[in-house]
Amino acid sequence: MIEYFAEFMGTLILILLGNGVVANVVLKNTKGEKGGWFLISAGWGMGVFVAVLLVGPISGAHINPAVTLGLAFSGLFEWSRVVPFIIAQMLGAMAGGWLVYLFYHNHFLITENPDSKMACFCTAPNIRNKKSNFLSEVVGTFVLIFAVLFINLPNVEIEGIENVKVGLGSLEALPVGLVVFAIGMSLGGTTGYAINPARDLGPRIVHALIPMKGKRDSDWGYSWIPVMGPVVGAGIAALLYYFIIWMS
Repeated sequence: MIEYFAEFMGTLILILLGNGVVANVVLKNTKGEKGGWFLISAGWGMGVFVAVLLVGPISGAHINPAVTLGLAFSGLFEWSRVVPFIIAQMLGAMAGGWLVYLFYHNHFLITENPDSKMACFCTAPNIRNKKSNFLSEVVGTFVLIFAVLFINLPNVEIEGIENVKVGLGSLEALPVGLVVFAIGMSLGGTTGYAINPARDLGPRIVHALIPMKGKRDSDWGYSWIPVMGPVVGAGIAALLYYFIIWMS
């Protein structure tokens, strides 16, 4: 159970810091108002860094259903643990989304733009083209999972050591933060780079449930893209990983 609690806490911290930096940039009268995309990308990268630093030694710090599925597809994680991990990640993402709302409550009250309020919970494309938006999420997640699989490779089989934790934690904390930062700076301009089903769906559910004045709908017609895109991207990364390992 400690691994599932670690995934809950790791995902909570990821969303608290990641969506927290979005709120700091887009809400009114914050210290970081209009800080721009660089600050958002850096905040997400460092949010991953902190989450991995804290829970990596316990659960491997998947903190992302796409990572869990990518590792399972590749044979590096037991399928019997996939659903409990994803449930823990979803609950952690919802808790983190709620904490962001609580933390920035006064700034939500004075922010008039409903799109800015929703951006503090979930992603939305700047140009709405579902095929292109889906591709953006597939490609962004592919880069993340491909990095995870190959940087983990030397650490998977260690003779005489049992219960090796395989996940983002095996990357060490800073490098994985830099991977997410790089994806945000290079590929995040289209959809906001969810690259994590729990990161988007959990806080989106919170946005739909909280009684926030002046909010818009939660854009459920788009919500499947930041869920299914990362799943497909993780699957492609796992298949290519298998092919390259087989060829070598």
